[in-house]
Amino acid sequence: MPEVVIVVALACVTSFLALGAIVLLRARDVLERIVALDLLTVVCVGLLALLSYLREVPYYLDGALALAALSFVATLAAARSDRGGGPFR
Repeated sequence: MPEVVIVVALACVTSFLALGAIVLLRARDVLERIVALDLLTVVCVGLLALLSYLREVPYYLDGALALAALSFVATLAAARSDRGGGPFR
């Protein structure tokens, strides 16, 4: 039974990934693109966590944590760079 729930969750997360890509393509300004990319990385982290549980491979969780950390730093740098402050000031 839990595997059925995980497969349904994987289908939902995959559809969220497709919707996030559509939002990214339709974004009008840079801040909307930054938020859409952040949304896509959060969905990818969820997808990796679900795959880790389904396949019983703990390395996917390590990848999900690394992706989350990189996404956090990249989002902050991109938002700061867009506002004219430069990413490292």
